Amino acid sequence: MLVDQSVSGWLAVTTALKNTVSQAAASVRRSLSLLAGHLGSGLPMSDQDIPEKVSESEPEMRKENGTLSFSEFSSSVRAMVRIRQKYQAIKKRRLEISSAKVPFCTSARSTSPKVFTFDGVADGSSIVSGKKKKKKKARILFPSGNRRVVPTKEHSRAKSCLVLLCVIVFLQVYNAIENLDDHVLKYDLEGLEKTIKREVFGQQEASEGLLGHLRDYLSTYVHSKPLVLSLLGPSGVGKSHLGRLLAQHFRSVVGEQLVLQYYVLHHCPTQGDHPLCTQTLTTHVSEMVTLAEEEEKIPVFIFDEMEHMPIELLDTMLGLVTKRDSNEYLNAIYILISNLEQGEITKFILQNSSSITASARGRFSKQLSPLLLGHLKKHHALWLEAELLPLTLLEKSHVMECFVDEMSREGFYPDRSHVERLTEELSYYSVGDRQFSRTGCKQVVAKVNLL
Repeated sequence: MLVDQSVSGWLAVTTALKNTVSQAAASVRRSLSLLAGHLGSGLPMSDQDIPEKVSESEPEMRKENGTLSFSEFSSSVRAMVRIRQKYQAIKKRRLEISSAKVPFCTSARSTSPKVFTFDGVADGSSIVSGKKKKKKKARILFPSGNRRVVPTKEHSRAKSCLVLLCVIVFLQVYNAIENLDDHVLKYDLEGLEKTIKREVFGQQEASEGLLGHLRDYLSTYVHSKPLVLSLLGPSGVGKSHLGRLLAQHFRSVVGEQLVLQYYVLHHCPTQGDHPLCTQTLTTHVSEMVTLAEEEEKIPVFIFDEMEHMPIELLDTMLGLVTKRDSNEYLNAIYILISNLEQGEITKFILQNSSSITASARGRFSKQLSPLLLGHLKKHHALWLEAELLPLTLLEKSHVMECFVDEMSREGFYPDRSHVERLTEELSYYSVGDRQFSRTGCKQVVAKVNLL
């Protein structure tokens, strides 16, 4: 009887243990399936999910077996503790990955479930963009050894071509300057300057202006318009003498055929000869210009007594000197000599004699030229194309120089007292302590011939 009771007791205990173990295993399987579901859906599992499942199994066990001891649940508790520890480890690892801002796809050895989130992609793009902004510094690699040599960059060929071009341009400009100097030397303007200074008295400003225009024009052969110079001044101041010196000089440097010295009263004395004079002058100028073009020289035309030139010849002259599209008559020098507006020049000099000194002679032409141009354009439009060079009245000291020069030419000894006596015989304009000759040096030759 006792044996049967003991056997039946052990059988009941064994059955109860089996039920407990099966229930614990079922509870573990449900917890594992719940954990797998949470991990697959990407949702975090809270710590309260496991106790709730366990609490759901507890009433069933208590309904079937009544009261259960702590040892009966020891295996279930250990399983739940292991599951919780594993969950905590997975959660901690995911937090470390998110805090390090590394996308889940970069972890090649990760065995955790791959759940797509936009956080990793955004963080990765920011990292990539940050890397792009960084510029790598160029490193200079030195060869092995004590001597360090910086590697040289390849030089562009454009720089060498630019240097070569600059050298060519410099040589061209230098050659052009040398040619200009050679062209000026051919006309010997330095010799002309010495002659004018030696034989023309009291006209320093007009002489410098004349030589300056000639030097500028003769420095090159190609021109856009001819050079027209107008020598104006009272009688006896040296206009015609200056014209003769120019004609003599240019005949010696360019030849007799390229210099024309035209006196209006001599070449065209009567009114009936005006048409023939016009035709002859045009033909002569055309032939001289053609010959000069062939010899690559510049012809010189000197017209004296322009105040007596008829209107037909003035119109012809204007047609010759006016700028035109063709290259004809452009390389030529025209010098117009006249005593037009001599009254205005004399009046201006006498009124401004106190201001016209040796230091202020440079302003004489600038002040007088506009005044003369206003009167000359009424005479003819030819003077609008000319550069005006007015000659001033000669003072008493200049007349004495004329006497000394003329007496030396004629073979007389220029005694000082004798020269002063001849100078006193002429008439003068007296303005303060200055005396200006009324006839200039025009009567000097006649006075010397009477000696």
